[in-house]
Amino acid sequence: MKLLAKELIERAGDTPDRPAVLDELGTHTLGAVAAAAEQLAARIAALHDGAPTVLIQADNTWRTLAAAVAVGLRGGVVAVFSPHATPAEFELAVADIAPDLVVAEPQALERWAVPAATFPVADAAFGTHELRARPGPFGDVARWRGGTAIAMTSGSTGRPKCVVQSEEAIRYACARTIEAVGLRPGEAVGAFVPLSSVAAFCFGMYLPAFLGGHMVCRSRWSPADALTAMAEHRVAWTMLVPTMALQLSVVDGSAGTLTTMRAMTIGGGPMNERALATAEEQLGTTFLRVFGMSECLGHTTPRLDDPPGIRLGRDGRPFAGTVVRAVDEAGNPLPPGEIGDAQVRGPSLFVGYARAGAPVPPELTPDGFLPTGDLVEVAADGSIRVMGRQKQIIIRGGRNIDINEVEAAIAGLPGIVQVCVVPIPDDLLGERAAALVVTGGAPLGLAEVTAALANSGFPKFKWPEYLFTVDDLPQNRVGKLSRPDAVRMATRLATFDPSSSQAR
Repeated sequence: MKLLAKELIERAGDTPDRPAVLDELGTHTLGAVAAAAEQLAARIAALHDGAPTVLIQADNTWRTLAAAVAVGLRGGVVAVFSPHATPAEFELAVADIAPDLVVAEPQALERWAVPAATFPVADAAFGTHELRARPGPFGDVARWRGGTAIAMTSGSTGRPKCVVQSEEAIRYACARTIEAVGLRPGEAVGAFVPLSSVAAFCFGMYLPAFLGGHMVCRSRWSPADALTAMAEHRVAWTMLVPTMALQLSVVDGSAGTLTTMRAMTIGGGPMNERALATAEEQLGTTFLRVFGMSECLGHTTPRLDDPPGIRLGRDGRPFAGTVVRAVDEAGNPLPPGEIGDAQVRGPSLFVGYARAGAPVPPELTPDGFLPTGDLVEVAADGSIRVMGRQKQIIIRGGRNIDINEVEAAIAGLPGIVQVCVVPIPDDLLGERAAALVVTGGAPLGLAEVTAALANSGFPKFKWPEYLFTVDDLPQNRVGKLSRPDAVRMATRLATFDPSSSQAR
């Protein structure tokens, strides 16, 4: 964060009254954000003169930017963390990141169950936050091997991962996005996805500051409120997950609301071309369907002048300097039009996953490509289409649900003999989870199963939203479970019995 901190402080000295952040708390100028950052940096320096690793509450307000800049001024590494994270997630983050400091509101510190024994030193920050520190000198930030920002991602294994990104990678992803969209200094950029994610930190917070524009953000997602903020503050661009974009289009009075927005980038989950086209027309802006991942930030995009079949039906073209390829099982590159395992190489590749206070480098191919775990088809024109995951996950509204984890939870319930969990396509959320179960007696209903999962403490967002008791699970010719046939069966049953969907 050193480069961004230096640039923002210099800009604040030249134009202190220019807006930097517009949030629910009001308008916050460059001068005010810079002053708050310098004050927090001084408090950190008073603890130790070294460069710290700091875990900060990322809450989509001006304080997130100020805290990140403060850490940059001290030459440190910033780890963004959700104020709604659980104590278990905080414990995991501390084990993986080994932060020297924690900066958050008292309510968040209490929610995370921050142990006073580990972080006994306390100070104030921003008037509303607390700074909690370990005793003694800070750890050497050289341990991060050039990493400057860390964020937790759900991944596809069921265990959250802390992704370490360099500032160079973040700036590359921001610069390529600015070029693709045609953003100009001083323009407004929307930040509505929680800034505790790697992509939101990059494109929602870092990009507007890097651009010399201002961030329009909301700490809580409300489609109507977000739509009003985008229109009133003339947001030129934002990035949303598909669910959020589709929700905007069904707000009362949304027709033509975003005609002044140059483009809206959509990524992070399964997308339906028809649904995106309907929402785009309703809102009056241009959608850019993209593919990216925390480990290789936003590495594809279509052009603004691409036809809808490319912009909405495919997943963009690689950024300049980035290569996406499809390979066969032996790792051999496939010709255009063939589906294979997706691999990516480019300047926005991550440093590694944080483990025990240091990044574990990614496992790359001998020629430097990262296997993404996706299936992809690369067309002759360079555009790509992601065809799904190699691993068994469901992406519901941008959140990853591990199928194996859900199946294990359901399989452990009384009366369940066999279970198969599959994704059902959904226009709004991308995918929903459906469970096919074979019982040892009477059929089970969705309410019974979800009640049992609730009693066991299984997270609600991973519950199935459809459940059907069947005589047998679909099998292939050699007697193994056929997941494609299970998807077709569950989709057909859901069509005939839509009332089984979990009430929201």
